[in-house]
Amino acid sequence: MSKYQLPDCARSCVKSGEDCEEKGCRMWVDYEDDQNCSLVSIYHNGSMTLDEVSKRLKISLVRVSQIEKQAIMKLSKRIKI
Repeated sequence: MSKYQLPDCARSCVKSGEDCEEKGCRMWVDYEDDQNCSLVSIYHNGSMTLDEVSKRLKISLVRVSQIEKQAIMKLSKRIKI
């Protein structure tokens, strides 16, 4: 179990064992093994390597790395490092 509190929608997916159908949700991913929810995935699996992320999203490791670098750059601008 995770130490983080799940929002109501993810908690109901974990309890019911059913896949999330809310494709408009920011946390929705097309990965039925984790009930189509990135929060449920983190809840069950903890952190993942970039290679694991690339396999789940069916994109290359290089692309995942590019996205990670872009996200870090955006975050560093917001917190002004």
